[in-house]
Amino acid sequence: MSEIPAKATESKDPLDGARAEAADDAVAHVRPGEPPSGDAMWQSSPPGSIYDYIKVASFSIGPDGLVEQWSLRAEQLFGIPAEHAVGMDPIEAFIDPDLRAQGQRKMAEILDGREWTGVVPFRVPPSAADGECGREGLAEVYVMPTRTEEGEKAAVCIVVDVRTLRSIETDLAASQAIFGQSPFGFVLIDPDLRVRRVNYRFASLFGGSPDDHRGKGVHDYLPRPEAERVTATLRRVLETGDSITDMHVTGFLPGSDERRHWSINLYRVRSGSGRPIGIAWLGTDITARRAAAREAAAARRNLALLNEAGARIGNSLDLETTARELLDVVVPGFCDLATVDLYQGLLAGDETPPGLADGSAELRRVAFASAVSDAPFVGSGDPVQVGAVHHYPFNSPCADALRTARPLYVPAEEGGLVQSTLAVPMVAHDTVVGLAQFARTKGSEPFGDRDRDLAVELAARAAVCIDNARLYRREHERALILQRSLLPPGDPVASGLDIACRYLPGNSSADRPSEVGGDWFDVIELPGHRTALVVGDVMGRGLRAAVAMGELRSAVRTLALLDLEPAEVLSALDEIARGLGAPGGVQQATRAARRPREADLSEVYLATCVYAVYDSVTRRCTFANAGHLPPVLVEPGEDALMLDVPPGMPLGVGGEPFEEVEVELAEGALLALYTDGLVESRDHPLDEGLQAFVGALTDPSAPLEDVCDHVLNTLDTHHGEDDIALLMARVQGLPAGSVGDWTLPREPRSVGRAREYARGQLLSWDLEPLVDTTELLVSELVTNALRYGEGDIRLRLLLDRTLVCEVWDSGLVQPRRRRARDTDEGGRGLQLVGLLSAAWGSRRTPRGKTVWFELPLPDGQNGMVDPAEALLSLF
Repeated sequence: MSEIPAKATESKDPLDGARAEAADDAVAHVRPGEPPSGDAMWQSSPPGSIYDYIKVASFSIGPDGLVEQWSLRAEQLFGIPAEHAVGMDPIEAFIDPDLRAQGQRKMAEILDGREWTGVVPFRVPPSAADGECGREGLAEVYVMPTRTEEGEKAAVCIVVDVRTLRSIETDLAASQAIFGQSPFGFVLIDPDLRVRRVNYRFASLFGGSPDDHRGKGVHDYLPRPEAERVTATLRRVLETGDSITDMHVTGFLPGSDERRHWSINLYRVRSGSGRPIGIAWLGTDITARRAAAREAAAARRNLALLNEAGARIGNSLDLETTARELLDVVVPGFCDLATVDLYQGLLAGDETPPGLADGSAELRRVAFASAVSDAPFVGSGDPVQVGAVHHYPFNSPCADALRTARPLYVPAEEGGLVQSTLAVPMVAHDTVVGLAQFARTKGSEPFGDRDRDLAVELAARAAVCIDNARLYRREHERALILQRSLLPPGDPVASGLDIACRYLPGNSSADRPSEVGGDWFDVIELPGHRTALVVGDVMGRGLRAAVAMGELRSAVRTLALLDLEPAEVLSALDEIARGLGAPGGVQQATRAARRPREADLSEVYLATCVYAVYDSVTRRCTFANAGHLPPVLVEPGEDALMLDVPPGMPLGVGGEPFEEVEVELAEGALLALYTDGLVESRDHPLDEGLQAFVGALTDPSAPLEDVCDHVLNTLDTHHGEDDIALLMARVQGLPAGSVGDWTLPREPRSVGRAREYARGQLLSWDLEPLVDTTELLVSELVTNALRYGEGDIRLRLLLDRTLVCEVWDSGLVQPRRRRARDTDEGGRGLQLVGLLSAAWGSRRTPRGKTVWFELPLPDGQNGMVDPAEALLSLF
């Protein structure tokens, strides 16, 4: 029997059909009644055998040189069915015409009984059933001579597709490169999730040769939790066929405690027939990449923390607030617990010398923050509460950090919550202002060198802001002291008035720190038991505004002592305010006003002011206003109202006169002068604030101190945007019995009559100790009025806290005190008045002038000047 398989039969699956025929043919050779032998029983190869990859075909050639038998493999290789191939001349059908002669000679040699093997180019003939007509190929042919049953010579041809072989060679080379040359770890895992093969790179990492890893499982390489996760992933890949890309796996190499990180890619491997045969594992060590990524993430986090610190720290010029802002930034983004201690002397306003500080000096804990609990900070001795004053032991790490101005690690206490602490001195401009401590609890990553550098930078930024706040506080307090020193000390006292006042400096506002302003008030006693009430506001803020306010206040007091009318006082103040901004003062400002206006580089000072003069005898008050808010008057039984006083232009503008308004005040009436900080803020317009102020003055009979407190509590006085000055006065006119008023004719005997009036009035007031002195001084003033004055003479005595005597006449010439020579018979009258009186002076009136003197009331303590001794002292 020939070795050639039986003639081809049709089958839906060519491979299964070939194997079935081979099995049937083997069964046919088994003798009946005999068990099949091992040599006789053929077993078909399972799917995935080498024949699924190598295209091997066979056919036989008869004695006539034509195809006699055609296998199914040949049908697959050449694309020609058996019914067409049988009877064909293989040389004519498959060989190129140029090579057919050589092919015929080879065929003759083969039919002559010679074996032959070689590579033959072929071309699919036009009879191909699958439309591959003309396709060219290259086949390796092995020809074996055979004989038929009749003894004729024939041949069997075994054909292999050369291109398929070369493809397999390429795949084998690639596989060899993966397993022998790849720098990545490669593992082939079978369906039982056991290692079938590893490459040299994998074996070099986990030890041994590649064969030593055969049969191992995932649990032999990874910790249990990680191995279970990877095993579940392998099963999913094997079942679904879905590949896994860049799966991160963590483990350890044999003999090393260093944690390693790998990125693995998994995909299912199939045989040539498509059956899953395992999983391919391609792994890359990414430990260094993960470390670099962590470093980059830490750098980005630190940079973001620094940016946040720059945006959030130092928004207010307050020491404690700045310290809390630092802790708001670092907890919990940088640490779990943090504290800030500042030197007590720094908070008390003492100057801190430059250089390194004493680590054992007193500190105050100004801020504490915790992300884990509200417990006090532990790890550095006994807990210290916020606001408590304490100091670190001289040999402690915190004291060393303060002395050396270098950050130090503080050892953690046994069994404590904290595992890592950094003590960082807060240094600004070579000055240690305090200490910041940052701590991380157990379970967090300990502080490293990068964290230490970041902590130093954060503490330095906060220290600069705290130092700025310290400098601001110092300057602010100095300016505030200056401003308060320019205000009336204590409670002002005035004749015929009950006075109460309030001054509130501006506080920190939402968007900018406050500075001292230019608000001021004053109460000035004038001759004749009159009082000047002044409230003003220099526009602007800061030390310059406070200084300008001081200059204007001094000018007001000087002008008031000249006893000028309110409008004249404001006109003179206007000139002074204009001179404040000019380099040469008032004269330079006056000359500049005469020149054409050009670019004026001098600083302009503007101020508003209301000036009122109250006469306690007549209860009449004269107002003049320079751009200020109107006074408010509350009379008994009436509602509060704003007086209609022409506002005029602010001081410093110049060119406009000021008007006066005289108002008669009822007994018990309440008069209020104030600045705009009381009635105006960003949230409350001026009109709304004025109405609220007027509405708050509902009970003028209450004590003035209570009225002031009620006004401040009712209005929005905590906005902190401007200073607040409030001056309130209740009218208490002199009783008629405390006033003596006489008119004397211009005749010599009026001098004696004036003495008689004065003596009688003083005796009725029980002021007998003042009779002699008063008679002497009254006679001097009336004599001067007769000799140098004009018109009728008026004598007026006023009794209040002091005794005031006034002599009026129609003359405009002011008396002038001069020093008499020893030989002069006269000229000593005003000298005598100056010696015997507490004060004296003269002032202009609308109808002439008034000369006055003032005597203190006898109280048993102030000794009276003996008139005889005073007369003798003049000679």
